[in-house]
Amino acid sequence: MPTARDIIESVLEHPSVFKSREKLYPEYVPAYLPHREEQLKSLATYFRPLLLEPGTISQRVLLVGSIGTGKSATARRFGSDFKHLARQRGIKLEYVHVNCHRDRTLYFVVQEIARQLHIPIPPRGLSAQEMFQIILKHLENRDIYAIITLDEFDYFIEVAGNDAVYFLVRTYDEHPELTKRISYIFITRGLTSLSRLDSATESYLVRNVIHFKPYTSSELFDILKYRSGEAFYEGTVGDDVLNYVSELVGVDTGGSGNARLALEILMLAGTEADNEGSPIVTIEHVRKAFAKTNPNLSIMINDVIKHLPLHELLILLAAIRVLRRSSEAYVRIGEVEEEYQNICEEIGEKPRRHTQIYEYVMDLKKRGVIDARVSGKGYRGKSTLIGISIGPLELLEKHVAEIIEYKRDTE
Repeated sequence: MPTARDIIESVLEHPSVFKSREKLYPEYVPAYLPHREEQLKSLATYFRPLLLEPGTISQRVLLVGSIGTGKSATARRFGSDFKHLARQRGIKLEYVHVNCHRDRTLYFVVQEIARQLHIPIPPRGLSAQEMFQIILKHLENRDIYAIITLDEFDYFIEVAGNDAVYFLVRTYDEHPELTKRISYIFITRGLTSLSRLDSATESYLVRNVIHFKPYTSSELFDILKYRSGEAFYEGTVGDDVLNYVSELVGVDTGGSGNARLALEILMLAGTEADNEGSPIVTIEHVRKAFAKTNPNLSIMINDVIKHLPLHELLILLAAIRVLRRSSEAYVRIGEVEEEYQNICEEIGEKPRRHTQIYEYVMDLKKRGVIDARVSGKGYRGKSTLIGISIGPLELLEKHVAEIIEYKRDTE
């Protein structure tokens, strides 16, 4: 009987599909950001005066976009590279990134700015305004400039309020004689949060706005392709897996366009592969991962399945079985219909006609149980393709079969 140590050692010694799992973490900032080139160009344009005429302008730029659209990664990448370029030109520039979801008050934000700039703050009780004056003096005495990013700025506006925002963005209006050493990047999910501010403060923030749209499936594929190359060993993740994750999440294919979610699904799929001792990541691993990131969807689908009419359940069972055999993300409706007819023959049910089967498929799609779409590139001729995003299919098949048996026994 294996001891606890034996079990732990067996896991530690097992080969992994991951080369560097952390390359899929949200906080990791890659050197290359696919499909955010224009946003980087805009940031470079807005902050260019800091290199050409340092101290003449305090820049303020607002990054706007929903979750997972690359705002934070773009700001961090820009800040790191811009700091390096400034240093090459003999300009001492620092980059500070503050998460306002954690630091929501002016006091905590200023304290975090001081910490990241390695500015010692006296232990005696100081106000946020007094600490900020120490920061300004420190930068002036050491001829340092700083770009400060306030991420999740919505929370700061909500908690700290208009006066705190006004204090930060209008610092140099109150002291025009000072060399302008601090510039800002504000990151927010939408412009509606700015409505809490007075018109004067809001106008300061919306002068330079850079928008981040949700990612399409093709854009997500490019992101996943690049990051998987950094995170996984060669040959462990195929393009079919990357395509499937991209289609689940892409805004053009019914998803949120959230790259963070796509990377999480890919990482969880890799973990599923490791747990099973699989040398590669498969479509089924993605289904299991997607279910973990969407627990409410799994519950909803299971609840819907209970109330489906018998022949829709039979169609669903047929789709599950064909998908399991194929190991593909999608299968043709013709293959599902053939399997459905076989199941009907096995249990003594009269199969429905093709037109009725198509209606059943569309109803299952409408209820969110399956995905159905018209075939495109890579398929000969046009056909309806059927997929199921929630896994594992083995357990789903067993669940559906049990419901079918119950319905046939009670009807």
